[in-house]
Amino acid sequence: MSSPLADRLRPKTLEDVVGQKHLLGPEGALSRIIDGGIIPNMIFYGPSGVGKTTVARIIAERAGKKLHKLNGTNASLADIKGVVEDLGTISGYKGVVLYLDEIQYLNKKQQQSLLEYIEDGRITLIASTTENPYFYIYGAVLSRCTVFEFKAVEPAEVEKAVLRGFSAMEEELGVSLTVDPEVPPFVARACGGDVRKALNSVELLALSADRTPEGGRQVTMDRARELSQRSAMRYDRDGDEHYDILSAYQKSMRGSDPDAAIHYLARLLEAGDLISACRRLMVCACEDVGLAYPQIIPIVKAACDIAMQVGLPEAQIPLGDAVILVATSPKSNTGCRAIEEAMADLKAGRSGPIPRQLQNKHFDGEDQAVKGQFYLYPHDFPNRWVEQQYLPDALKNRVYYHPADNKNESAAAAYWKKIKGR
Repeated sequence: MSSPLADRLRPKTLEDVVGQKHLLGPEGALSRIIDGGIIPNMIFYGPSGVGKTTVARIIAERAGKKLHKLNGTNASLADIKGVVEDLGTISGYKGVVLYLDEIQYLNKKQQQSLLEYIEDGRITLIASTTENPYFYIYGAVLSRCTVFEFKAVEPAEVEKAVLRGFSAMEEELGVSLTVDPEVPPFVARACGGDVRKALNSVELLALSADRTPEGGRQVTMDRARELSQRSAMRYDRDGDEHYDILSAYQKSMRGSDPDAAIHYLARLLEAGDLISACRRLMVCACEDVGLAYPQIIPIVKAACDIAMQVGLPEAQIPLGDAVILVATSPKSNTGCRAIEEAMADLKAGRSGPIPRQLQNKHFDGEDQAVKGQFYLYPHDFPNRWVEQQYLPDALKNRVYYHPADNKNESAAAAYWKKIKGR
């Protein structure tokens, strides 16, 4: 029992792997490839604890070639050269399978050293990664591999592994385990789709179970709740899950779904990421509500200031109010689009000198044919408006702002249309 329960119960066949039916089921692409007998270069991408390493090992062992295992967290260029050198030996004359776990930790030079060999088939690469391979894996390596995405395992599938785990612990401990019926489904839900985490919980629950008068052990629901606190959420401030949650958070507010927005806020706050929750909330108030309800901007800013001042857990109160307010407010991105178009013109070189009437007052040079600024002060005219050119000549008739049809912008548009006589 020196190794974790998840390792001791690691499946030996693909049929024993829980979840990933979209890949390993009868119609799954990966199962069909494996049954075909020719193993291509593959990259398994997905969260931890969902079977990537297990499946890779099973496939590598079935390939009938010399198997090398490396981990990107500690593999060196010398380790990779050692795999290459094995190609010239008797054991490696048919080629080798390199199982490379956490490939994203290899630098570009280390990944490039494999190119020649995986391209001509002397090395069959089976790699796994928890990060998006299109961001973290060198493009030339990626183009020579097929990417398979592994997904978080559904609770019903995880529960099968949980029950198997309790049976294994009962046998290893040599005692009778009585498990409250609510425990297996609870552990299966609390692990967040991570089978390894679920089995770790099973092991802890079995080892810490209360002893019964009969000499057995009782696994209670109270103990399960105690050991499973905060485990249902995946969160890595530098990983894909971090940005996925932030994206879902803002898109839910933009999409006017207060329930989803509150859910993702809760996930951010449960992870202690107060700063990201506030930052995205303020951005959404300006970008997605904007001129449809401009008063929301100082309101949200005040809520975020309160949240930062009081800290967690109380910060959830003003942020909850603000998120629901943003989600249920009318939406307009006209201000956001206007500044984006203006920035695009500048980056494209579309600009020009500021019109003379808008410049700061100063003397004209001797080369100026018509001297004087000729600025028309709007407050000197009826309705405090007068027509004059404000944009540079190169952008004279450019229109960036197009009012939306919400109450605030429609009223402002109607007012200026009347004042300007259009």
